[in-house]
Amino acid sequence: MARKTSGKKAKGGVQLHIGQNFWIVATAAVVAFTGYIVVRNLGHAYDMWTDIGELERERDTLQAQITRDSTLIEQLKYKEYLEKYARENFGMQTPDEEVFIVEEK
Repeated sequence: MARKTSGKKAKGGVQLHIGQNFWIVATAAVVAFTGYIVVRNLGHAYDMWTDIGELERERDTLQAQITRDSTLIEQLKYKEYLEKYARENFGMQTPDEEVFIVEEK
């Protein structure tokens, strides 16, 4: 039976024989490499989705803090609230008053 050749003649008139096993191995190598790339990209995508979730939670926390701080800044524009805030948070007092601190158990 004659053998099929799928090669070109090299110098000197010798034909190169590339067998069916070569193409099976080459196909398997390409499939394995493609699988490796796909798995690596899926891992990277998972890491990115995890990071996105963390960043969205951080964004929400910071937005809430900005809202609280903006409200506080607006309230501190009024002298009455500013004085109350200074007394409650910094223990400030006027020179002629006595302050009593009551601690609850």
